[in-house]
Amino acid sequence: MTATAISAEGIRKRYGDTQALDGFDLTVAEGTVHGLLGPNGAGKTTAVRTLATLSRITEGRATVCGFDVAGQPDEVRARIGLTGQYAAVDETLSGRQNLVLFGRLFGLRGGRARRRADELLTQFALTDAAGRSAGDYSGGMRRRLDLAASMIVVPRVLFLDEPTTGLDPRSRNQVWDAVRSLVAGGTTVLLTTQYLEEADQLADLISVMDAGRVVAEGTADELKARLGGDRIEVVARDVTELPDTAALVRRVCDIEPEVNYETCQVVARVNDRVLALTEVAAALRATGLEVTDLGTRRPSLDEVFLHLTDRPAGERAARRQPTRKEGSAA
Repeated sequence: MTATAISAEGIRKRYGDTQALDGFDLTVAEGTVHGLLGPNGAGKTTAVRTLATLSRITEGRATVCGFDVAGQPDEVRARIGLTGQYAAVDETLSGRQNLVLFGRLFGLRGGRARRRADELLTQFALTDAAGRSAGDYSGGMRRRLDLAASMIVVPRVLFLDEPTTGLDPRSRNQVWDAVRSLVAGGTTVLLTTQYLEEADQLADLISVMDAGRVVAEGTADELKARLGGDRIEVVARDVTELPDTAALVRRVCDIEPEVNYETCQVVARVNDRVLALTEVAAALRATGLEVTDLGTRRPSLDEVFLHLTDRPAGERAARRQPTRKEGSAA
């Protein structure tokens, strides 16, 4: 059986009158990426702060690497790394100077700190920019430098709190590649994100959070399957032909389709998308009904999120959460 890296049971965390976590449960297997997906205010950052010993648990129990978060915080801290929502690098120092500084703070002697800095600069593709001020780095480069700083002493568990917020697609892909490299080396990653694509790309298992608790959990495919499988989509040539198009899809697929008059689209859930696509295409040819597009797709995590929480992933929750700038720690 796979060992457990992180365990949380019935965690509650209160800030004054605000219940930030309300019965939060989580199990993360070693050597995996576990995604915490949810909107602002769902409790993701609070969950990370409590598990990383930065915030006291009001109620419940949690362990990291087998050590109790509340009773053995020093043992937990010795085995974890944390990259928060805001980069913790000193923008007046160069990339190499930042990593040497972190190395010295972690107890590495001068020569060892410099060698470790060079290793990480190579690992995170920052060698060419090593002598430049971090303030001149792009957002993606600063993020990679921040990740490198959290890996000065390779942690058994790395907490990544919305690591790609505000990054452009190229920079986001660079961070994703860095995360995959860390996991390939044996590090367990707990990733919080609002980006559905990010969870889909990186996470072996996803926990959907809302109102301080986990409301659903599974692989991306398992969560998508909750919405009833694949869809066939037909776009009518004209809005006047939507009724005939919908009738054809209804007859072939034996299900009442959804009709969108704004997009001229007819959508139906199907069990066998290849068979459905073939049969609808044949029926369209036989009737002479013309369409502008025909295809199949699987439900997105976005649709799953809407189904589970009745609100889009980026929408801010009504209840206010405290916000604090967090940096790299271990």
